Amino acid sequence: MGIAMITIAISSCTEDTTTVGNTLVSSSDQFTIVSDTFDISTRSFIADSVLARSSYSYLGKIKDPETGSYITANYMSQFGTLESEASSVFPPLSILRDEIDDHTDLALADSCFIHIIVNDFMGDSLAAMKMTVCELDKPVKENRQYYTNYDLEKNGFLRAGGIRKNTLYSLSDLTQSDSLRQLNQSGSNFFRISISLNEPYTDKNGVTYNNYGSYLMRTYYDHPEYFKNSQTFIQKVCPGFYFKTTDGLGLMTEIYQTQLIVHTHYMMNGKIVSGSKTFNGNEEVLQTTHFISDKDVIKRLAADTHYTYLKAPDGIFTEVTLPVDDIKRGHENDTITSAKIVFRRMNDISELSDDLLMEPQNLLILEKDSLYSFFENGDLPNNMASYLAVYNSSKNTYTFNNISGLINRMYAKRNQSENWNKAVIVPVQVVTASTSSSTTSVASVSNELKVVSVRLVGGSDNPYDPVRISIVYNQNE
Repeated sequence: MGIAMITIAISSCTEDTTTVGNTLVSSSDQFTIVSDTFDISTRSFIADSVLARSSYSYLGKIKDPETGSYITANYMSQFGTLESEASSVFPPLSILRDEIDDHTDLALADSCFIHIIVNDFMGDSLAAMKMTVCELDKPVKENRQYYTNYDLEKNGFLRAGGIRKNTLYSLSDLTQSDSLRQLNQSGSNFFRISISLNEPYTDKNGVTYNNYGSYLMRTYYDHPEYFKNSQTFIQKVCPGFYFKTTDGLGLMTEIYQTQLIVHTHYMMNGKIVSGSKTFNGNEEVLQTTHFISDKDVIKRLAADTHYTYLKAPDGIFTEVTLPVDDIKRGHENDTITSAKIVFRRMNDISELSDDLLMEPQNLLILEKDSLYSFFENGDLPNNMASYLAVYNSSKNTYTFNNISGLINRMYAKRNQSENWNKAVIVPVQVVTASTSSSTTSVASVSNELKVVSVRLVGGSDNPYDPVRISIVYNQNE
């Protein structure tokens, strides 16, 4: 370990103009900058699952080119309604036209669809996939945390005798023009997967409707109070739908939003007007993703000690043991002004990895004992106990520029738990928000659920240069 010392305090008894200003510093405020480096130890750490709370949901199945194993994603979405629109969810019965059945005097919807709006995808947009859309029997409770290993089907949430519709889809529709397909693939437009709910539907009371949209409309006219807000709508009318991957391989979609849309028409000013009502499934209501992967493969990856992994959504993180005692030894009364760690990315194992597996763009380092509570509480990085790092593609590195606050916290809590000097690096999704001053701030941080993977230099049998932390002290004199 090399030690560099730079003396800041200089005697003021000189006529050299380079010392002008030093006389303004009290002798009690004089200090020396000292720098040092310390080796740190790292290892791969498996979290059985991660919190299934994210800005996006996921659906599909791909083969991991790094391991040859399969990753399957299913998701659930509830749908919400706004209190401000509670009195006008559907048109008044008095202006409905052909929706009123001549025989029953009941409202009928023209049609009903679920639209899955795709933000991004991994794999082949031409891959033929199959999902089963399942109606929930009861709402998924909001007063508990759901992790990516939670299976709604095995836990009895799917309605027996309810909607179970098989749907084939691919993202590239070959019936579209080349220009429209190119627009979708360029990211300038969203892909959309549509599921028709226009078959006869029977509710829990045994009442049959011509489609699911008519069920929603008639429930609204009979019980408008059920639509006063998202909570009552979910509890009384529509608990949500589960989207299960049942066949196909080679495509994993990242879902931006799920929409339940009812189409109607009515008379206004003597003209027939087409209308629709959209119930949105987004961050305002509960969404969960269930991932299925080969746990034995994950264990084998994590057992390799020649490097460490960051792999999502499988939940392989990198555990870092920080030499807190060594860092503070002899510097108990000094101030740590900088504590920098650079993690270097290794080359991918598979030449195919770049086709499917991207490296995580954002990493979070935090105390190991806070690994779960941080995400469950919806915390944000505070640059004291948790910090963000962004991938530098030109240098193939992730840099935590100054985790001095974390070192100080660990030292203050030393030996209070077996993990007192341990931190965990986690791939995360970061959502930012613009402020009035044209700057951005971090609005939310959640576990990365996109399929990403990277190997970092480290591990107990690391054949390369050791991972080091660079410390700068202000040493009081």
